[in-house]
Amino acid sequence: MTRIKTDICIIGAGSGGLSIAAGAVQMGAKVVLLEGHKMGGDCLNYGCVPSKALIASAKQAYAMGHGAALGVADVVPAVDYAAAKDHVHDVIATIAPVDSVERFEGLGVNVITEYGRFISPTEVQAGDTVIEARRFVIATGSGPFVPPIPGLADVKVYTNEDIFDLRTRPDHLIIVGGGPIGMEMAQAHVRLGSKVTVIEGAVAMGKDDPEMAAIVLDNLRAEGVEILEGAQAEKVSGKGKKITVHTPKGDITGTHLLMAVGRKVNIDKLDLDAGNVAYDRGGVTVGDNLRSTTNKKVYAVGDVAGGMQFTHVAGYHAGVVIRSMLFGLPSKQRSDHIPWATYTDPELSQVGLTEAQARDKHGDRLEVVRFEFEHNDRAIAERKTKGLIKVMVVKGKPVGASIAGHQAGELIGMWAMAIANGLKMSAIANTVLPYPTIGEVNKRAAGAYFSPRLFDSAMVKRVVGFVQRWLP
Repeated sequence: MTRIKTDICIIGAGSGGLSIAAGAVQMGAKVVLLEGHKMGGDCLNYGCVPSKALIASAKQAYAMGHGAALGVADVVPAVDYAAAKDHVHDVIATIAPVDSVERFEGLGVNVITEYGRFISPTEVQAGDTVIEARRFVIATGSGPFVPPIPGLADVKVYTNEDIFDLRTRPDHLIIVGGGPIGMEMAQAHVRLGSKVTVIEGAVAMGKDDPEMAAIVLDNLRAEGVEILEGAQAEKVSGKGKKITVHTPKGDITGTHLLMAVGRKVNIDKLDLDAGNVAYDRGGVTVGDNLRSTTNKKVYAVGDVAGGMQFTHVAGYHAGVVIRSMLFGLPSKQRSDHIPWATYTDPELSQVGLTEAQARDKHGDRLEVVRFEFEHNDRAIAERKTKGLIKVMVVKGKPVGASIAGHQAGELIGMWAMAIANGLKMSAIANTVLPYPTIGEVNKRAAGAYFSPRLFDSAMVKRVVGFVQRWLP
């Protein structure tokens, strides 16, 4: 048995773990990084990267069949599903060196390609190595949750961990779960030539603003995605190459089944009890400083910290933890400025409070400003006019923004910056943007906040009238 003493031991080489490892070692700390599976974690290998690559293939196929409005004849695209998957894996391979063992060893990180588990509050074992560290960081992320539906064990069930390895296009893909992953994969597969049925026990895209979700869902239905809401999957059965999902609203039979009902944190292999690390089904129990409530040597970041499950949150957590571990500075996380996006077409993004949340919290102090994409000149030029932005404003400051439309994932960045830095609506309104751009949607939304104050104000009109009479 080999023993190592180090400053920081990181368990998990996903987004959060890699960010901490790179930052800490380059600032002089001794770092051991443990990864028992794939460097880069879920995002690179099974999540953000492959899904967006497949969506790009689907977007190209759709564009080829929908060019007539732009003066380009529609053609039926010859989709090679296996070649699209080659594209997906080429994208992963292109990015992988940035997250590789070789790169991090080159930075000075001691990388051990084994799973880590606590054997005491101050020690973790990985293979035949015991690591004693001043600080531990749990960054093990999450994986797909497969619910215990009767009959599920008797059929082939795909999740985001293996759907990108499937090389034969599904004739009829059944997706259980109408959240972001389910809806992204539904639209991608319809555009690549599959029939798709989404089965959702409650409401599709139920965590998003209903008005915004409706814009996206209407478009998906128009493209051919069948969405069955309020239909809990009660049982699954299979016969030959057919799979049937039984619901109170009827039975759906297809050729392939994708489970996309949510995520579960990866803590089973950690033996947290031995490390005196408190946890529940949501992950490691931490305070706002991301430090374990029961073992002060231990931090948790990303999905396993029990909050928002997004790659960029793990990266943000890394900065919070580094300030605390390396410099001893008080450092706490916040979530009000964290944006997220669903990469359907049109996209849907959110930061801060939704309209309903803002009304509950701020009541009559809330103002909601709106701007439709159909009034944006660039959107008109590109035939991308289906969309809406809503900004929730309290005392001149945005407290939330919801966007459904073309490039919504890009547009939300301005509002995330505003909320993160306490900027007022005037900061957006005063920003000069190039014309014509989709980004002007943000500025026009800010203008919608000030317009009634300027153009509907009797006081403003009296002042202008007075100045005009006396101005030399």
